[in-house]
Amino acid sequence: MTPLPAILGGQPAFENKIHIVRPVLPEFNQLTAGVTEMLDTGMVTKGKHLEAFERAVARHLGVKHAIGVSSCTSGLMLTYRGLGLSGDVVVPSFTFMATVSALVWSGLRPVFADVDAGTTNLDPAAAEAAITHQTTAIVAVHNFGNPADIAGLQTVADRHGLKLIFDAAHGFGALYQGQPVGSQADAQIYSLSPTKLLIAGEGGIVATGDDQLAAFIRQGREYGNDGNYNSDFPGLNARMPEFNALLGLKSLEALEAAAESRNTYASMFQEVMGRLPGIGFQTVSPGDRCSYKDFSITVDAKKFGLSRDELAHALAAENIDTRKYYDPPVHRQTAYSQYYDGQPLPNTEWLAANSLSFPIWSEMDSEVLERICAAVEQIHLNAESISRKVAS
Repeated sequence: MTPLPAILGGQPAFENKIHIVRPVLPEFNQLTAGVTEMLDTGMVTKGKHLEAFERAVARHLGVKHAIGVSSCTSGLMLTYRGLGLSGDVVVPSFTFMATVSALVWSGLRPVFADVDAGTTNLDPAAAEAAITHQTTAIVAVHNFGNPADIAGLQTVADRHGLKLIFDAAHGFGALYQGQPVGSQADAQIYSLSPTKLLIAGEGGIVATGDDQLAAFIRQGREYGNDGNYNSDFPGLNARMPEFNALLGLKSLEALEAAAESRNTYASMFQEVMGRLPGIGFQTVSPGDRCSYKDFSITVDAKKFGLSRDELAHALAAENIDTRKYYDPPVHRQTAYSQYYDGQPLPNTEWLAANSLSFPIWSEMDSEVLERICAAVEQIHLNAESISRKVAS
């Protein structure tokens, strides 16, 4: 007899909650020597571990400069200021709020442009259509670790004399035409928080080939202090502590394995869920590799039998954690709606209403994946009953 979904009275697929993220961290003995040295010397910031981490990341990305900062957000803020941006900046709304909050904090006006419905990344044609006489830059995102159309966006930026920056918060582990994202454009800014493949606890990296920008970031993360207790410009306290750098350095060693594992898990998800009507997947361009920081699907309610929200509700009863990225999109959030000019963003709106992200970790038991997929299939087979249950 086919088991009933938990929302209809069946046994949950999992006894304990399967969280959407489970960070993979180094063993304590891998950190002991470095931590002991920090405590013995008192060097807990601006030390050798940060220098080693920055060198290692620069080598990995194939970029001249990799500067450690306190977060991706502070890295974005310093980059926007360091590139001398002013006026309008074209940006997607289907992104995490920090992409835009850093613009507003820097005194810039976000101009929202639509994304491609398949890749979920900023559409170069839409970005070009959103350019105004006051536009100084385009900021794009590698959504869920899926490389954006870097060449297409660079062509638009060059044609209009604009800076091109990537919020690469999800970018570690992603490959653009076989190479790590990072060496392209004016700058790419990464997150190292626990939801990412490369984890430093908290922190960020600004990757750039621009010597002047790199010097600005290094001084800017120190309040703008030139070293003589004099601020040349208003900076931030955006230093990365030594412990975070040490953790990041060890995590970097496992990055490639993490990316390969996540791609394997994504293929398993796609193979099983792809048999179900109404389930769509993010499009990854030929020659690129998604990091799958998140594994996100789209749900066509008419074909699947349930809406995205109804599916999420049913999965919660199975103890399966999910996320609705990015709902609401930034242009409809209270802090940023004032900047929205009313231009239609149909793909952004559709994705925000229909996207659902599933648990995916860098080390995941195949049985967990199989049980998640089986739960989705059983929910689909009982869609009509579940819809009535949710409605009641």
